[in-house]
Amino acid sequence: MTRRAYVYFIATFVLGCVVGGAATVFLGWYRGHRPRRPDRQRIVRRLSSELKLSTDQTTQLDKIMEESFKKMDEQRKQVEPQFKAIRDETSSRIRQILTPEQLPKFNEMLQRFEKRRSRQGPPPAH
Repeated sequence: MTRRAYVYFIATFVLGCVVGGAATVFLGWYRGHRPRRPDRQRIVRRLSSELKLSTDQTTQLDKIMEESFKKMDEQRKQVEPQFKAIRDETSSRIRQILTPEQLPKFNEMLQRFEKRRSRQGPPPAH
């Protein structure tokens, strides 16, 4: 294969992962729940078992996954305030179109959503 073919293959794979991940998050959001957060140790155990990794490889994989999870958590912490600002703006705009009778029920709904969000923790890393 030529270098260009490798680049196209990798780009297609990455794009597929991104689209698949986005579709999974959207479907979970649409259905009212999000997939559970990935468990690093479970991932390491599964890869180690299915790929029959040596002890040294498993140790290296665990370190790689630990570093990746830390990077994803850092990124999530940076982006979360932006998502909160969008949610707050959206709620404010919705309040403007509601009647005084609808407003208390909407506020109750928001409290339930926020309570569920805090219980579930941050969205899963993909």
